[in-house]
Amino acid sequence: MRDAFILAAVRTPRGRGAPEASKRPGALSRIAPISLVATLIRALRERHPIDAHVRDVVLGCSTQTGEQGANIAKIAATYAGLAETTSGVTVNRFCASALDAVAYAALKVGAGGDDLVLCGGVESMSRVPMMSDRGAWFADPEVARATGFVHMGVAADLLATLRGYSREALDAVAVESHARAMRARTSRPRSDDVIPVVDADGATALADDECPRDGVTLESLARFEPAFGALAAAAGDAPRRVLEGRDLAHLHTVATSPQPADGASLLLVGSREAADALGVRPRARVLATATACVDPTLMLTGNVPAVELALSRAGVSRERVARFECNESFAATVLDFRERLDLDPARVNPDGGAIALGHPLGATGGILLATLLEGLERDGDEVGVASTCAGAGLAQAVVIARA
Repeated sequence: MRDAFILAAVRTPRGRGAPEASKRPGALSRIAPISLVATLIRALRERHPIDAHVRDVVLGCSTQTGEQGANIAKIAATYAGLAETTSGVTVNRFCASALDAVAYAALKVGAGGDDLVLCGGVESMSRVPMMSDRGAWFADPEVARATGFVHMGVAADLLATLRGYSREALDAVAVESHARAMRARTSRPRSDDVIPVVDADGATALADDECPRDGVTLESLARFEPAFGALAAAAGDAPRRVLEGRDLAHLHTVATSPQPADGASLLLVGSREAADALGVRPRARVLATATACVDPTLMLTGNVPAVELALSRAGVSRERVARFECNESFAATVLDFRERLDLDPARVNPDGGAIALGHPLGATGGILLATLLEGLERDGDEVGVASTCAGAGLAQAVVIARA
């Protein structure tokens, strides 16, 4: 197996996933998802002579219907002007889709199948709502019952109940996420890896992440009501099986849930030979990747086994990892991840996470890797891990080291 390197990483800012017709539409709600991807492809083409070298585009997307259907990876590649010989495939591991795309690209490069692959993800939640693809897992009552489906927010409350997390502890995670995101925004220049999105008239639609808020406190979050009680009541027997006689505590609110968002991410993954051909110095080496799966009903805990397996494959101890980017699927996910891996909270999402910054489902994993890479370079650290859990108990983790 050859080494696979990350040669470049770009992303759009994350816009609030609120439709254009709503009272407070997101800044990217009028931008089609294919345009978000094309923006990033064109940015990479301007920076690097990739046209003659990229043979495949691997793109994650969680809700592959409507504007995100019809193999958006290939059509976006053509729309952005890549050669007609450039292939494309769209993958779906729910919220882990972009990380899965990167893992797939690294394996292709490592096995010699391709020298250079574009990979990442896209999701426009303002234009293509979550679950609008009407998949059997959540739309067919018989399948949902047989597979233990519950809404993700119910799974978060299940996890919090099992772990004994208090409402105040969950709110504290959200306060911390917003504070870290705002501190990162105000203390350093905007990263060159963040590509502003322009509209059809050439005006800037969004140049920086739209979701974080200043002044979020425990007192301000205390006014929010639990959000998932009605969904729990409609979930059937699955929660009772997990709780084993305990009562479900309704604890998570919209403020301790990931914010729906629009965005895209794209990484250039290639071999050493491809880097030399492009005249690009690799930014990081992909040490290992790993998928994992846990109980579909208790779906927010897969990060831990995925990270443990990836670190084992990489031959890296947790102590060597300077920075973990763990998707803030819900506040309970973060607490569970930190506690079960016995991690210093300062090493996990030091610049905030999806509770503050937004979670554009299929794009998030690539955004986490771009954030991880930038943080390692800025702080002079070597090894980092990005991980995200996903629906049905799925999870993906990627371990990288600065090249």
